[in-house]
Amino acid sequence: MPTPRRTLLLNASMEPLCVVSLRRAVSLVMSGKATILESDGRLLHSERAVLPAPVVLCLTRYVHVPVRRPQPPTRRTVLQRDAYRCAYCGGAADTVDHVHPRSRGGQHEWANVVAACARCNHRKADRLLTELGWELSYVPRSPRGSSVLVAGIVAVEPAWSAYLVA
Repeated sequence: MPTPRRTLLLNASMEPLCVVSLRRAVSLVMSGKATILESDGRLLHSERAVLPAPVVLCLTRYVHVPVRRPQPPTRRTVLQRDAYRCAYCGGAADTVDHVHPRSRGGQHEWANVVAACARCNHRKADRLLTELGWELSYVPRSPRGSSVLVAGIVAVEPAWSAYLVA
């Protein structure tokens, strides 16, 4: 049995709204609320209908979306933002670190959290970068645009890239 697929849902204005399950995507298409923009080539069969498996959907009517609150940083989203690379040595990251340690008044916010390997995280401990003579290769920022929508999705579909511009 193939793994359950996820579908990117776009507003009528072509802006990304969310990622929905395959079941929800088929329901939206069958009820006429959405149209299929991209398919993966598979066909879904029912007793009376055949439908291409949707990868990207577009709503037929515009839906007003209220302003979204910023999401707090989590281990998974910080690692994804930093492409699983250590902010200090550039190696493979497996944990997160507070640039300005929380024990010294640092906050748990996007601008203060970076991905780090266990070795660098242990070496840095609760010290400031200036005390160690270290520098960050980039300025940590909160993720913007549609990358927030897919932060919890482990495998992003390649067909989504054209619709997920930051």
